[in-house]
Amino acid sequence: MTAEERNQIIALVKREVVPAIGCTEPIAVALCVAKATETLGRLPEKIDVFLSANILKNAMGVGIPGTGMIGLPIAIALGALKGKSEYQLEVLKDCSCEDVEQGKQLIERKIITVSLKEDITDKLYIETVCTGGEESVMAIIACEHANFVYLEKNGEILLDKRCPSTEEKEEASPELSMRKVYDFAMEAPIDEIAFILETARLNKAAAEQSLTCNYGHCLGKTLQGEVEQKIMGRNTFSSILSYTSAACDARMAGAMIPVMSNSGSGNQGIAATVPVVIFAEETGKNEEELIRALMLSHLTVIYIKQSLGRLSALCGCVVAATGSSCGITYLMGGCYERICFAVKNMIANLTGMICDGAKPSCSLKVTSGTSTAVLSAMMAMEQHCVSAVEGIIEEDVDKCIRNLTIIGSQGMNETDKLVLDIMTNKC
Repeated sequence: MTAEERNQIIALVKREVVPAIGCTEPIAVALCVAKATETLGRLPEKIDVFLSANILKNAMGVGIPGTGMIGLPIAIALGALKGKSEYQLEVLKDCSCEDVEQGKQLIERKIITVSLKEDITDKLYIETVCTGGEESVMAIIACEHANFVYLEKNGEILLDKRCPSTEEKEEASPELSMRKVYDFAMEAPIDEIAFILETARLNKAAAEQSLTCNYGHCLGKTLQGEVEQKIMGRNTFSSILSYTSAACDARMAGAMIPVMSNSGSGNQGIAATVPVVIFAEETGKNEEELIRALMLSHLTVIYIKQSLGRLSALCGCVVAATGSSCGITYLMGGCYERICFAVKNMIANLTGMICDGAKPSCSLKVTSGTSTAVLSAMMAMEQHCVSAVEGIIEEDVDKCIRNLTIIGSQGMNETDKLVLDIMTNKC
């Protein structure tokens, strides 16, 4: 692998693995509102938000950091009141209790409307129109959670990237394969990829803080309970499940705790990081081994998400847990063949798990994915792998991944619509 190719992959990882506070869908909406408000130059008198179905689904039931509230209205209000677009996915990190009270007042004034944006192909689409006096600003985020593609003030177009050139797309996403992911993680100079350790620091800290509090369904703490420990024991496996679910508990409940996200999702970042970190710590692995395992995990997630897309009907924990299974397999002493076995075992098991929005119970799905990641790694190390005559598995691991992503991005589209319909029409 050439130095230029390594640099492209490093740049890709640094774009996709970034800090975030709160669920990235409502936070991205807050970011869009913050940008529109900044461009308007005053607090809007009216805020209209138009969202793709997947953004709406993921933002309905999740806690907004530092507010004790769920859903989009408070995220939108705080984006206008105190959001800073320069903070990207940490846009609300300066918000105080006083700002939350002002946000509630803004909601009571009924100046905020949220609507489904019809007839769009992008699953990640956020359009905000902020109006004040005779002035109006439109801001649009699309394709990625912090990717502004359009900005207009009083009819004057300030930014328009809605149709990026082929060259821009190619530069943004270097072509990957499972072999290339593995080779990069194993062969890149350690000083060039040591930055990935920040994911370990941030996401483990989120888990540790969560375990001292009561967030969401408290799954992480429950798994450390006396009864649960009698059933599961105090071991590496139970620690992996407890720490991973705890970080998700905090994030989904709206704790003001930063995590390192992957491909626009904090839960994906958690599930790609924490299982690998806990396994490495409890089995005495050195720092270089941890770095390479984390890079293998995170880059595997990025690779799979390239063809799956940012948002889909497929739960992101399927993808993230596949990454951590690869990292754990490597830490167990697995070679490329064994890592491919782990990927196939994951795809054979978890494909089809639906995403029904971001919410506290996501910790249950993350824990299911994490437990399957460990199981798949153990099977792989014993040379057990789901064969090509079974279901959607093929001999070629990259074809297996494509089968997974085609099901998630195309085959489950009707499922996505039905899930949203159920969520929006509950009594």
